[in-house]
Amino acid sequence: DGTTTATVLAQALVKEGLRNVAAGANPLGLKRGIEKAVEAVTSALLASAKEIDTKEQIAATAGISAGDQSIGD
Repeated sequence: DGTTTATVLAQALVKEGLRNVAAGANPLGLKRGIEKAVEAVTSALLASAKEIDTKEQIAATAGISAGDQSIGD
């Protein structure tokens, strides 16, 4: 479901952000950079996303996400 990935990314952002601020980086500049990165990633994800409509597509997506095709059955 992405919670582990989100947690690892958030931890890395905080760690590296604090390291950069300690090294003299402008905190507002870092914030603006993060916001631009979020926009770019969001745009890329939306561009590659595919809508699903049928129960079969939902089942296939669930099976792939879970790594277990029986989940979609």
